[in-house]
Amino acid sequence: MAQLKQKLSLFDVINLVVGTIVGADIYIAAAFGAGFLGPASLIAWIIAGIMAIIIALSFAECSSVLPRAGGPYVYAKEAFGDFVGFLVGWSLLIAGWSALAVFPLAFVAYLTYFYPNMPFVLQIIVKIIFVLFLAFINYVGAKDAGIANDILTIIKVTPIIILTIIGIGFFIINPHILISNYSPFIPLGLGSLGSAIVLVFWAYVGFELVTVPSDEIEDSKKNIPKAIILGMGIILLFYVITNFVILGIVPWSHLANSTAPLALAGFGLLGALGAAFISVGALFSIAGSDEAGILSVTRIPYAMAGDGLMPKIFAKLHPKYETPYVSIIFIAITAIIASIVGTISQLIVLSVFTILFCYLVTCISIYPLRKKYDIKIKVPSFIPAIGALISIYIMTQCNINQIIIGTILIAAGIPIYWKYSPKEEIKDVIKDITSSEVFVRKWVRSREVFLGYLLRRIYHIIRRIRN
Repeated sequence: MAQLKQKLSLFDVINLVVGTIVGADIYIAAAFGAGFLGPASLIAWIIAGIMAIIIALSFAECSSVLPRAGGPYVYAKEAFGDFVGFLVGWSLLIAGWSALAVFPLAFVAYLTYFYPNMPFVLQIIVKIIFVLFLAFINYVGAKDAGIANDILTIIKVTPIIILTIIGIGFFIINPHILISNYSPFIPLGLGSLGSAIVLVFWAYVGFELVTVPSDEIEDSKKNIPKAIILGMGIILLFYVITNFVILGIVPWSHLANSTAPLALAGFGLLGALGAAFISVGALFSIAGSDEAGILSVTRIPYAMAGDGLMPKIFAKLHPKYETPYVSIIFIAITAIIASIVGTISQLIVLSVFTILFCYLVTCISIYPLRKKYDIKIKVPSFIPAIGALISIYIMTQCNINQIIIGTILIAAGIPIYWKYSPKEEIKDVIKDITSSEVFVRKWVRSREVFLGYLLRRIYHIIRRIRN
């Protein structure tokens, strides 16, 4: 681990932020806002990005004192005790699980470009194979999972970047098409802005994973907040430009009913070849995101079982592969079921509602943690308060059915807590999830995610030219 001896620079941490968050979400979420706001959905992308930055700053402060795997679960547990910590960890598990179930649905949606009339039974079979294959990669070892993710992420965002560049050139040559698709800009009014923000916000989720131990970062007191603001700003700009191009190429009314919006944009720009190119990129990107998602989500029940808050069976490691195989099997099977019975929008709203509960508690946790610990990074006191209000606002904008379902699922964890807590901690698991070296190594690997890696390459090229 010699590479960890050199502290991470501001640019390194920006790469972690960008690389960890940007993935397959844009292939899925691009059309949602159009159905609610038309071209004005760009406003939702901007607002959601600013909201995410504010909440992310609260995570930066919490992680400076508790740089442990588990994130919101750890913060809530230290601030308010085992019960609140369990509810947050349970909610984090539901959010991750429902997000995982989105990807097989999206995979099938883009696959139907090549097989338009795919029978429903075959769609189910594809979903099952998709999840089981990626779960198996994680089952046999994180090293193999990392190799698979490296391969998949090479072409993760490349098609979108190419589409965006060609699209801007297309608008310069054909400005009348851009003007036509953006007129009127607000055809449906702004009454559904909140509903659009809920779905769009999902594309920004993941910033809770990018805060690393402050001791590993140069001048962490200044650089972590800077990295979050700059990194999230890059992501916001990337999302807005991408959606600007998509909305300029395809009429918003067509996007509103599409489950594969970028395939439509590819077709509108380059015909069948463009749609095929984007669809292939989407398939690889979606597979890469779900593979990485399984790796991280299955660590949640593993960590909670290690704290004695869930059945010990979830803390079991495979005797040969040393992976939390029980957690992997459980998450995979339940995600398959959710992908069969749910829709993309339903699962995304459920994921956003439950993850926002975690964000809400994290923002509130800052105040007791400040009294309990000597926190190295302090954001202005109004930031966590605004973050908590933002979390509540977005939660209230969810569909009432999803609010009810999300609340019931969160509450369903209470009997589990009563049965299994308090229990004796499993020392080996606690050592694993609190290891600074393991934690940093995991996120240093995130620089290999395409967009973050691309930024790093550009940075080094510029330096070489200057020298």
